[in-house]
Amino acid sequence: MPIHDQTYRRYAGKRDQTGQAWMVIALNGIRTIIAKRLFIGLLLMAWIPFVVAAVSIYLNASFPQFTLLSITAQRFRDFLDTQGVFVFFITVWVGAGLVANDKRANALQIYLSKPLSRTEYIVGKLVILVAFLLLVTWVPAILLLVLQVAFSGSFSFVRQNLYLFPAVTIFAFLQVMLAAFTVLALSSLSKSSRYVAILYAGAYWFSHAVFGLIYAITGSTRLSWLSLPGNLNQVGDIIFRLQARYSTPAAVSFLAVAVIIALSIWVLERRVRGVEVVS
Repeated sequence: MPIHDQTYRRYAGKRDQTGQAWMVIALNGIRTIIAKRLFIGLLLMAWIPFVVAAVSIYLNASFPQFTLLSITAQRFRDFLDTQGVFVFFITVWVGAGLVANDKRANALQIYLSKPLSRTEYIVGKLVILVAFLLLVTWVPAILLLVLQVAFSGSFSFVRQNLYLFPAVTIFAFLQVMLAAFTVLALSSLSKSSRYVAILYAGAYWFSHAVFGLIYAITGSTRLSWLSLPGNLNQVGDIIFRLQARYSTPAAVSFLAVAVIIALSIWVLERRVRGVEVVS
């Protein structure tokens, strides 16, 4: 049997740039989710409020006498409020198993044994959920602003409400990031996606129920920062320059959201490891 020459030769293949491995995780995860027909049905349902709002904008532009259909900043705020229901369900569906499923299959060791950093892994998983959440919040809201200009045939509404573009963007991204980081952190704590889904739903609704109970007893809304959706409601009203629905100071609500996101990042840093550390 002949022995071939095994002397050193330069690698002639293509070298991938570092820092792009997260794209592989994100694209593969998005393809996997899109392949599920029930999830596509959920996405289509999430766009029904957009269709209703688009028709309302068209009728307002075509028939100004219908004052009930007048388009204001409140309409865009209400639209994003409506989308909050779909944000919750998509977060549970997509986010609950993003890390938990890998931990159950012991895939973290495989992921992190390759030229893939922990940050790239987390970013890749985060992008999967963020992409779908922005698809039902920021994208339709911006399209509604574009339709308002197209149907009215003028930029008068935009000139009078220039803050709406940044307001929609800031609030939508804040809404999405809060949900994405929270569920991803919870997903890193367990190997069961069902348990994570229950945990997220419990944290979301229980926190709001506690605030509701305190409000029923005291009649004050100053503790709305205890509620996950309460913080978003308060922050959203402030960003859209509307009357705040709670008496909680704006700084407290913003701080509560920032603390939750920061705590989620800390949990991810501690829990996403190639080797399970038992203390």
